[in-house]
Amino acid sequence: MSRKTLSRARFAALIVAATASAAPVLAQIDLSGSWARRGQADNGYTREQIDLLGIPLSEDGRAKALSYNIASLSATERQCQMYPPFYALTGPFALQISGEQDPITQKLVAWKIAGWIDRDVTTIWMDGRPRPSEYALHSHGGFTSGEWEGDALTAVGIQFKLGDMKRHRAFSSDRATLTYRFNRHGDILTLTGILEDPVYLAEPYVLTDVFKLDPNANLLPLTACEPIEELPSLHQNPGLVPHYLPGKNPFVNEVTEHHNIPLEAVMGGPDTMYPEYRKKLKDKYVMPPPCSAGCGGPPAPPAR
Repeated sequence: MSRKTLSRARFAALIVAATASAAPVLAQIDLSGSWARRGQADNGYTREQIDLLGIPLSEDGRAKALSYNIASLSATERQCQMYPPFYALTGPFALQISGEQDPITQKLVAWKIAGWIDRDVTTIWMDGRPRPSEYALHSHGGFTSGEWEGDALTAVGIQFKLGDMKRHRAFSSDRATLTYRFNRHGDILTLTGILEDPVYLAEPYVLTDVFKLDPNANLLPLTACEPIEELPSLHQNPGLVPHYLPGKNPFVNEVTEHHNIPLEAVMGGPDTMYPEYRKKLKDKYVMPPPCSAGCGGPPAPPAR
């Protein structure tokens, strides 16, 4: 190799080294702050108790949903039951995210998504710590580890307890896995959740929500819970859990009666997630008449 060629090679190597040393080893975005919900995709706060449309339930997941009686929450041992981490996507409230640094090195150890009212704190460990044993005690918040993929934070949560995947309608088991993906663009945060459950889901359940950085976001911190006697009949019969036997849930037909949506769609399942499912319903669905009372909106102004 000539002296001129060698000089060029050394110069190129110096440029590469300088560029590499100037670039961060990992792309990291600051996720801390109060994030107000701006694009609720699937809250599901309807008056009908049985509305499983769009949830890829398995047969066992559907049976679990149809057996649920909301009066069971009045049982002493269930009054302080928390929602699982997936409820950060389907619930109505904001997110408050903060970073936890090592006190000596100041390196990021974890991101914490604050708990509110009845959802536990979700800690996303960023220090590479090993997962707990599969026999470890499950908690309401579970164990979550994260890593950066470019400018996106991907986190995987495991070992959280059974709980609502959609408020009082469908449930995930304690064997479920939740994969989060956080994407920040300025003051907009997009959170995607992929819930996989070998017990109650036939396919992954994917939801995306949009949040906006807002110091005035509606944040309700986790508070202490004290069981009280809500239904005397439950306290007079310890161990009794309200439920519905197969085929006995009285609310199955409400969505069909109120909105004309065929029962096969109300029962959910993988097919109901996809746009193509509309083709199966085109000859079965008839639009109901306009709502005239109890429609969920503000009352109409008085006629003049």
